[in-house]
Amino acid sequence: MNFRRILSSVKVLPGLSLVAVLPLSAQSAGALNVSATISEPAPVAARHGIPEYRIEAGDVLAVEVWKEPDLSSSSVPVRLDGKISLPMLGQTEAAGLTPGELEKALLAKYGEYVRAPRVTVLLKEINSQKAYVIGEVKKEGFVRLVSPVTVLQALAECGGLTDFASRGKIHILRTISGREALLPFDYTAVVRGKKMEQNVVLLPGDTVVVPH
Repeated sequence: MNFRRILSSVKVLPGLSLVAVLPLSAQSAGALNVSATISEPAPVAARHGIPEYRIEAGDVLAVEVWKEPDLSSSSVPVRLDGKISLPMLGQTEAAGLTPGELEKALLAKYGEYVRAPRVTVLLKEINSQKAYVIGEVKKEGFVRLVSPVTVLQALAECGGLTDFASRGKIHILRTISGREALLPFDYTAVVRGKKMEQNVVLLPGDTVVVPH
């Protein structure tokens, strides 16, 4: 039997790896045992090269201690000093940590009072990650960067451009290594599928300027 021909005809779905077990004797020559194993997918952020989110001042968390309602808090603001206040623990550092890192820190702290605690930290509001859009848009303001947001998406979220916008002179102000940089954005070209490298993902603190 031509096993190469058989294997080439087998379609494997994305995320599956094909393992073929070839026959060991002539009696089993008519059988082909094919098994598929599902590989663990990488986190979405990792697949897109996006670093895991780190908590910052202004964010709001939810901290749940399993079967301990008196220790759980549904709304925990991160203060300007980067700390949060929790029942029994008092002030705890949160800024600069990922939710997972904060969970581990709280697990160790609550372990002094609760037997085998299970702690979950959720991000309820991300108020520290913002980009700003000003000028000839229908609704000036800020855009929350809860997930990756491109310039074009930010403009759409602000209601789009006004009739007076200079579509070819839009730019992004970005601080790089302590210096202000200006990134061009040609709206007309991008919506036509050209100069797509200008449709960058916005970073916290970016300002999209749409001139008259």
